[in-house]
Amino acid sequence: MALPKSTNPTSDTSQRELIFDSQAREPIFWRVEGSLLNLTAVRPVAFFTWNAQSFLERWARRGAMGVLAVARPVLYASNRVFATRLLHAVLRGVSRDRLDLLGEEFFEYFLKPRLKPRGIAQLKAAMATGGGIVLVSQGLDHVMRPLANHLGVDRIISNRLDFRGGLATGRLLEPVIRPRGAFAKLTGRQPNGRVTREQLTGNLGFERNPRAIDEAIQPAKKAALKVTLPVVHYDSAEKRPLLSVRDALRGKQILLIGATGFIGKVWLANLLTDLPEIGRIYLLIRRNRSSTALERFQRVMEESPVFERLSELHGEGFARFLRERVEVVEGDASKTQLGLAPEARLRLAHSIDLIVNSSGLTDFNPDLRDALAANLQATAHALDFVRESSHAALLHLSTCYVIGRRDGRVLEELPKNYTPVGLADFEAEKEWKSLESLIRDTEARAESPEIIDELRGYAMKKEHAAKNLHGASLENQIRKNRVRWLRQKLTDAGTRRANELGWPNTYTLTKSLSESLIGNFLDRTPGAAISVVRPAIVETSIQQPFLGWNEGINTSASLSYLLGTFFRQLPTRETKCLDLIPVDLVCRGMTLIAAALVTRRHARVYQLATSVTNPCDMRRSIELTGLGHRKFYRAQNGFHHRLRSKFDAIPVSKARYETLSAPAQKALVQAINRSVEPIFDRSPFARRERELEKVTKLVALFEPFILHNDHVFEAANIERLSAALPPEERAQFGYDARSLDWWDYWINVHIPALRKWCYPLIEGRLPETRPRRSVPLAAHSEASAAGGAGTAPAATP
Repeated sequence: MALPKSTNPTSDTSQRELIFDSQAREPIFWRVEGSLLNLTAVRPVAFFTWNAQSFLERWARRGAMGVLAVARPVLYASNRVFATRLLHAVLRGVSRDRLDLLGEEFFEYFLKPRLKPRGIAQLKAAMATGGGIVLVSQGLDHVMRPLANHLGVDRIISNRLDFRGGLATGRLLEPVIRPRGAFAKLTGRQPNGRVTREQLTGNLGFERNPRAIDEAIQPAKKAALKVTLPVVHYDSAEKRPLLSVRDALRGKQILLIGATGFIGKVWLANLLTDLPEIGRIYLLIRRNRSSTALERFQRVMEESPVFERLSELHGEGFARFLRERVEVVEGDASKTQLGLAPEARLRLAHSIDLIVNSSGLTDFNPDLRDALAANLQATAHALDFVRESSHAALLHLSTCYVIGRRDGRVLEELPKNYTPVGLADFEAEKEWKSLESLIRDTEARAESPEIIDELRGYAMKKEHAAKNLHGASLENQIRKNRVRWLRQKLTDAGTRRANELGWPNTYTLTKSLSESLIGNFLDRTPGAAISVVRPAIVETSIQQPFLGWNEGINTSASLSYLLGTFFRQLPTRETKCLDLIPVDLVCRGMTLIAAALVTRRHARVYQLATSVTNPCDMRRSIELTGLGHRKFYRAQNGFHHRLRSKFDAIPVSKARYETLSAPAQKALVQAINRSVEPIFDRSPFARRERELEKVTKLVALFEPFILHNDHVFEAANIERLSAALPPEERAQFGYDARSLDWWDYWINVHIPALRKWCYPLIEGRLPETRPRRSVPLAAHSEASAAGGAGTAPAATP
């Protein structure tokens, strides 16, 4: 799992010391070759070279292996150590991530079926005596670790490559484990692989330095680095008091806006699970055409996997627990007064301790009307509520990417009336009014005679339209065309204005404008307690509500899906950081910030990101995505899956992408379709042209995040809060992005979660369904209202 590990920077050394301390007797050395496997040094290296990331790499390394095959007998006879070093030099430039995955694959599909039963029986017998087994092999640790873990062995002696920046240098670390002698294949096939220390010293050529054997012993478990850094508060000479989340939030009343969203659901589940001492949680939910707010909430409780663990915890009393802890209030954050009834608003204004605004529209380029309503109007109305409230604080969820088209380190600051292009006279309120005016003008234009005539002509000329379209049918078609025309005009207008001001899309424009509204509000109301929380790209959970939860396709799911097809060349800068953060880590940060807000120990801005503390650049991100897909396809049957596993995406320049990838392919297909139009009624490659058009649009949509700007988001404020936790709360509420093992997260958690929860939506299928829980909240509320029961209300209409 990708859960945080408590490993020290000197993890290998400390683990060896712990192992030796726990083993009082001399370890049992067990030679793998001959007893457990007929394994040569060449075959795994050949497998690694043949499965390099690019096709050119594969053939180049394969050619080097061919040259070595000719020279190896002579080299082996003259100096086995040198021959071993030279053999592994062909792996120069291969990433540790790839070797780890390929090592597991090589063991699972090639070595595991060929394990010798008699040798395993002998090994198990030796393990039963209580002796500490050390597997010894000339193979690389990338292959030996999976073998040792399969056999239940804790320690290995194997060859290890040197890495710089995650890439192999081609040099083996000391000591080098040389192959067995020339006659070992004839004399060393017995199932008992046990060798004494003296024999092993001679076999490995360690006579001059016998202690090299002890230095060569490594733990079989792959260790993940955890860098622990001290947190220093420069703004205070006194030691800061501890921040207890439980004490801070005990009995507090919270209003959560956006409880049905991806982050909102997970945070709500975490609160209800981890903080039984919290007061009451009010959920602002709007009704839709067919369901009341309470019915919508009940459907979420019954269907969402997020609340499965909480439901199992409370069993048949789950509905009663929710009625005691949660109250649904019907409203709409995009409307004045939050859409609340006057009595409900008055009651909440005097009782709420904290408002959490996690609502928002996350589509990159939506209709400008929708973006302003969800991202600006909702923020303005939340600020109005704070102004009228007696003591409520506000936690506002934004995004790191409000920074727009700007490179470099992004500090946790709230600049006044910010624009990426640096307009000196820019004012957020005036820009908002200007955008609203643009909407009104465009709506008026949509009703103008010239546009109606244009839309009428389009309706009459439309392919497959009825020849005698007239009257009500014609007017209905014009109305539909006007709705589409207006939506497209306002979508384009939002994107165009965002680009003019330096933002890549309407989403980041409106989110940044909402931050400016908050900054201006704080200038006018200095005593207000407000924190802006900026997560990076929020993705799959690592622990809560369970390992591997994800939802929707608005983040990196569509791009990741593309990299799992035969698409191979993604335009990017290899050193640019792709800043992903698990959703439950975001929710931990939100809980810490909530505690800081109610105790008035908060900062104005908190960024929840990994690009400073635990960076994962685009080169690695693309390769890990490909490796995650490879692991899935390799486990499937069929030629198509096996073929897909051979296609790894690679990072390329924008020029190469345009010359050799989707844009060039689309131009070629378009030319073919146009050339055959006079011959065929339908273009033979029309579907392929549409697919390539979707690919080019998708890549263009993500280019600001993968190519154009290199952001590094500072996240010091949240680490200060986490460091202030009392020791007994750190495991449950601590924020630790440094310990994320990206290899394990990407391959074993993130890609499988996307395949389970998100890819079906892209393919037009429903995700995995689970049995629906019975949570009769709405029915109980109606019965209570009819019978005058004294149960705590489940809803305030």
